[in-house]
Amino acid sequence: MTASSPKTIQLHENDNVVIALENISAGDLLIDLDASAAVDVMRGHKIAVTDIEKGASIIRYNQVIGQSKSNIAKGDHVHTHNLEMTDHQTDYKHAQNNTPLEPIQSKRRFMGYRREDGGAGTRNYIGILTTVNCSGSVARFIVEAAQKSGMLDGLDNIDGIVPITHNTGCGMASSGEGYNTLFRTLSGYAKHPNFGGILLIGLGCEVMQIAKLADDNKTGLDRNLRSMSIQQLGGTQATINEGLKHIKELLGSANRAKRQPIPAAELMVGMQCGGSDGFSGITANPALGVASDLVVRHGGTMILSETPEIYGAEHLLTSRAATREVGEKLIERVRWWEEYCARTGGEMDNNPSPGNKRGGLTTILEKSLGATAKGGSAPLNEVYKYAEPILTKGFVFMDSPGFDPCSVTGQVASGANLIVFTTGRGSVSGYKPTPCIKLATNDEMYHRLHEDMDINCGDIINAGVSIEEKGNEIFEMLLRIASGEQTKSELLGYGGVEFVPWQIGAVM
Repeated sequence: MTASSPKTIQLHENDNVVIALENISAGDLLIDLDASAAVDVMRGHKIAVTDIEKGASIIRYNQVIGQSKSNIAKGDHVHTHNLEMTDHQTDYKHAQNNTPLEPIQSKRRFMGYRREDGGAGTRNYIGILTTVNCSGSVARFIVEAAQKSGMLDGLDNIDGIVPITHNTGCGMASSGEGYNTLFRTLSGYAKHPNFGGILLIGLGCEVMQIAKLADDNKTGLDRNLRSMSIQQLGGTQATINEGLKHIKELLGSANRAKRQPIPAAELMVGMQCGGSDGFSGITANPALGVASDLVVRHGGTMILSETPEIYGAEHLLTSRAATREVGEKLIERVRWWEEYCARTGGEMDNNPSPGNKRGGLTTILEKSLGATAKGGSAPLNEVYKYAEPILTKGFVFMDSPGFDPCSVTGQVASGANLIVFTTGRGSVSGYKPTPCIKLATNDEMYHRLHEDMDINCGDIINAGVSIEEKGNEIFEMLLRIASGEQTKSELLGYGGVEFVPWQIGAVM
């Protein structure tokens, strides 16, 4: 990355656009371009550094992000009015650039919860997990009653009770891709190390039967797994009363857990970006990439997801695949998404969103190139389906939609005990039972939403902080949050409504 002037930045010497670092007015002199801005350009947006003919490639990050729809003059604003995505050909170069990172032989640890099944938790919640939408209200009633009763008073090792409710579990096929995906998601939450106990509640007649889930999780949470059915118990109030008995017992058991030193190698971190802008690929995402490499070098696991948002940049991941087979797994997921969009009337370039475009992003190719920077430089060791248990250490990929709550839900179900979320437009959310660290891409948004943002990465541009320094800052916060320090979203109470399982298939 080379600075071109106080007002713009050129990310690679081969790029034919620069990025505005501040709002630029028509006529402002752009020193390194030896030209003036042709029109007003918002910060984060692109400006042509040379004349670009119609149909020519637009280059950012030394990668093609689309083609010009018309002739573009030097100094012109480059955005949706004159830049479009067209078909792109990619050489995947499977496993040709998979240089392993040098391990860090340190004794870095976090203070976490060691579970009986060997898992490492960063929080100690009790979860009330519902099999179906029909049991969601009862789960919330039990939580409210427990809180009003004072049942949590004096339980210093308990972070709270979380109702995990959703809008599916019935009116769906009883087998196949959609059913399997939901089953993996619910089962993953039931086994999650950030839960010290689980109460599983069903209605009784739903497709997602409680007995199958309970049986699948016996070995994972046999010490602290309870289940019950509303129909069998005799209705709402009877279920609430029975649920409170279970919760009291689960709380007593879980409160005996104590934080203890756990190696940093047992961090499993889900990486997300949402509300992205033109700075995401310059500041927060590459800084998170540095932190990702640090976690991997300490022996931990980093999860990249949001398959539609790596579209056009997948070759950067396949070339880093540990083996050709791993790279081909990723491309199989990309092809699945292309087919999925074709049969459902969608398109892979329906992203960036309107907010992303206001922030300066134009095509999914541009967004994907910035998003992929979160993954650092480690080899891609494995590719997983949504909510599959992640058993491989290092840098991995989990298939998911780009919709953030849905993607995070899959990462948590796969075992993520921390989430890091980069944002340029601003995002307000949390994901109990897993704490979520928010990284702001720019100064202006960080200060405007400072109560929601944990780390400001805008100082990479405005204060000369290096990407490496910021990556180390993120890594140190990961250890602190894993040890119990609360994130901004936790302090605000987020995380009660962001459980969004991926629904695949017809609603019947």
